[in-house]
Amino acid sequence: MEKYIKRDRYLQKLIDRMDNGEVKVITGPRRCGKSWLLSKIFRDYLLSIGIDEENIIIVSLDLDDEEDFGDLTDLQMLKSHIYSRIKNEDENYYVILDEIQEVEGFEKLVNGLNAKENIDVYITGSNSHFLSSDIRTIFRGRSDEIRVYPFSFKEFCDSRTEEVSVLWKEYYTYGGMPGLLKQKTPEQKVAYLQRLWNKTYLADVVERNKVKNREALSSLADALCSSIGSLTNPARISNVLKSVQQTKIDPATVEKYISYLEDSFLFEGSKRFNIKGNKYFDSIKKYYVVDVGLRGAKLNFRQQEPTHIMENVIYNELRMLGYVVDIGLVESREMVDGKLTYKQYEVDFIATNGVDKYYIQSAYELGNEEKRQQELRSLLKIDDSFKKIVIVGNDIAPYTDDKGIRYMGLFQFLLEEKI
Repeated sequence: MEKYIKRDRYLQKLIDRMDNGEVKVITGPRRCGKSWLLSKIFRDYLLSIGIDEENIIIVSLDLDDEEDFGDLTDLQMLKSHIYSRIKNEDENYYVILDEIQEVEGFEKLVNGLNAKENIDVYITGSNSHFLSSDIRTIFRGRSDEIRVYPFSFKEFCDSRTEEVSVLWKEYYTYGGMPGLLKQKTPEQKVAYLQRLWNKTYLADVVERNKVKNREALSSLADALCSSIGSLTNPARISNVLKSVQQTKIDPATVEKYISYLEDSFLFEGSKRFNIKGNKYFDSIKKYYVVDVGLRGAKLNFRQQEPTHIMENVIYNELRMLGYVVDIGLVESREMVDGKLTYKQYEVDFIATNGVDKYYIQSAYELGNEEKRQQELRSLLKIDDSFKKIVIVGNDIAPYTDDKGIRYMGLFQFLLEEKI
């Protein structure tokens, strides 16, 4: 088999869902490796377990390499092409349709294929409009979504021999977009990432959503990249755009444009949760970019703050591991200078997966005792029994203190999943 970076986390998800009677919907931003995951990694797996190559039907709908079969973005031509290759009802077939949103009216075809007992269907899409709130309706409740991200740090380190600290510097600068593997110099990497933003992502968002003010959309993306890890809302972003970038865009339009960027899987918003009050704050979020290299490119690598980048990478890793991630808030009334004062403390992340729950602080460095107490204050105010973790930028051996708080280094967290 051809040698490539193994994406075992996603391959296992595909294996676990094989022949389950549901449409496997693989989502994620363009160029994050969805097509390679299915057409190479999953295909190689199918061949390794004895599936005949003729029974693996792969159609890439955003490429021109299918011209021998006509315009397969035409629904009827695509349908004829697929069914012409399904020659034996007694054999199982695996149908992989890459970038299915390019085909108008694809829903009926996909549902029809999925209804066949001997056909297992896998589709990819880079825009979540039909893959999020509408997904159950479109596929009649018979779908299973797998979200794919750019390379994690662990995947990025695969087959590399450099010191982990050297690899980390490269990763937090250029990120984990798979296409970077073909770019040899820093100049090539920067140019590649900036092309992705301008020629692929922004152009795609503008075209799909008929955005009239591309400059405002680009300025908004700059603002979100600049403020990762900071609580914000559309009104605040609108004010920043007006005062800093001299871009006039009202809060309602900001909110709409953010939804476009989220639908394209470029950013995720994490809601603020009152831990003791057990409720969400609807109007304020933190936004994180799907890849820190893309963030750097959008800002022309002007803002390389290791604290914010580390926090963004931890957020992405938690999402890759399948956790829902919220921002925590702990409220407390305390005596300050003889007066009863209302205080709020932030927990960087609340990570839950339906079974486990963790409170996590990202601390680039703990430094002196005062800094340590500042980082721990919010965790110590939480009076439930769920695990509390501090991830530090230093390369330390994991340990647990006498208050039950677990400490681990960033590299241990990113590279050792069992930890």
